[in-house]
Amino acid sequence: MITMSSLEAQNQFGALIDSSLREPVVITRRGRPVSVVISCEDLQSLPFSVVKSISEIKPLRGSAAASAMAQTLADLKTEPEAGKLTEDDVTRMVHESR
Repeated sequence: MITMSSLEAQNQFGALIDSSLREPVVITRRGRPVSVVISCEDLQSLPFSVVKSISEIKPLRGSAAASAMAQTLADLKTEPEAGKLTEDDVTRMVHESR
């Protein structure tokens, strides 16, 4: 995964966009990761449960957000393979929620 400081991302926005098309880019501020930039294609390939969780966690801050995301990721690892949504199901559900 590529890492850029927030200043580099600001000054080299075109490079940030180009890089995010190849792989996720972590943006840091004062040496700490604060954001991740991913392509639309990568976003659409994420499981629906991750996208839903991110939208629910978004208003949270600090340790509450970290705990909620950790729990979500732990739940994803324990989900059974059977009954998973297809990519078409996820795309349809995302468009319906808009």
